[in-house]
Amino acid sequence: MERKLIALDLDGTTLNQQAQLSPKTKTVLRAAREAGHVVSIVTGRPNRLSADIYDELHLDGPMINFNGSLGHVPHHQWAGEYQYTFDRGIAFDLLAHQRELGIEMLAAEGKNLFLAMQDQPREIGFFPSVLKSNQILNQQSLTQNPTSLTIAVARSHQEHLLSYLQHHFGDQIDAAPWGGPDSVVELGVKGVQKATGVEVLADHYHVQRQNIVAFGDEHNDAAMLDYAGWGVAMQNATATIKGLANDVTPLDNAHDGLANYLADYLQLKIAE
Repeated sequence: MERKLIALDLDGTTLNQQAQLSPKTKTVLRAAREAGHVVSIVTGRPNRLSADIYDELHLDGPMINFNGSLGHVPHHQWAGEYQYTFDRGIAFDLLAHQRELGIEMLAAEGKNLFLAMQDQPREIGFFPSVLKSNQILNQQSLTQNPTSLTIAVARSHQEHLLSYLQHHFGDQIDAAPWGGPDSVVELGVKGVQKATGVEVLADHYHVQRQNIVAFGDEHNDAAMLDYAGWGVAMQNATATIKGLANDVTPLDNAHDGLANYLADYLQLKIAE
């Protein structure tokens, strides 16, 4: 079998319902690497919330964060490192129009950047409810262009916010609502997707497109699954993702869907 590049979404795919790696997932991914294949994390998460998973898998190659906007090797310098950013003035504009846009929280992030608008009475997604003094977002603290802006917005205002962003900044950024219970919109550089990062990985490892195997479950995985030679949707994936994938795992992420599928696909011998 030719060497494969295995591109892994994290939440809802590689991670179980507790956002953890199951023992079987770790075993199968280790076996895949020992068989000569490349295993790479390609996630919407920032690096601050995925480095521990990278370490738990004992990976040593590049990781893709922020839906393709950051490519880097954790803990090491890498000549191929890249980071897409957009004008910090967008964050300042949103701060100035916070009330009329229904913005409840705004966070600016990058590889070495995390600032948020204010403390929150509850945790929203991956964002802490208590901030350190040097994490408060304002015009004085945001001195660099961000890779990502994450906006918690009143659900009644979400469509208005999306319309505002498209009208004022649609030539610079893409705005995508999160799935799940929280009304959250994430901004990234226009045209940059997970497939952007996968293409960088394929070039780095000299893997042809037909030998890329990608797994995902949500809308932000669509371009990656489409770009890969073999795109696999999780059993728990959205109907749209299942519709564009080459195949669907028989089991979901709560029942080792990825691990079981990959072990069969790569013909790995895994001791039960």
